[in-house]
Amino acid sequence: GEVEKMVAVGLVWGATNALMRKGAIIWDQKLKSTPQPSAPRHPLISTIKNWLNLLLTWQYSLPFVVNLSASATFFAILSDTPISLAVPVTNATTFAATAVFGMLLGEEIHVGLALFGTFLIILGVYLCVM
Repeated sequence: GEVEKMVAVGLVWGATNALMRKGAIIWDQKLKSTPQPSAPRHPLISTIKNWLNLLLTWQYSLPFVVNLSASATFFAILSDTPISLAVPVTNATTFAATAVFGMLLGEEIHVGLALFGTFLIILGVYLCVM
C-alpha cells in the first residue's frame, strides 16, 4: 500500500543521500588534486565549471538521478495520502536509512547512538501508521 511506498521512498532517499555524500568527497578529492590555473578566473565561471565536474562524477550523479526519481514518486504518493502522514514517515525513514547506509559506506558514526536513534524512528513511524 501507500505506507510501503513511503518507506521505500525514504529508504531510497537515505541510501542516495549517503552515496551522494561519498560521491561529493570523491569529487572534492579530484578537485584538490587538479592543478589550478595561475590566472584567476571569474568566480561565476569557476562555480559553473566545478558544478559541471560534480555532475560528471558518476559516483555523485547516478545516486542524484535515483534520488530525484524517488522525489517524483513521493509527489505521486501525496496525491493519495495525507501530507500529515507522508512527510513524517518518509522523513523519518530517510533519516534512519541515511545513518545506516552511511555506516555501511564506512562513515565514522557512533553506532550505538545511531542504532538507538534508528529504533526510535522506527517506533515513531509505527505509531504514526497505527
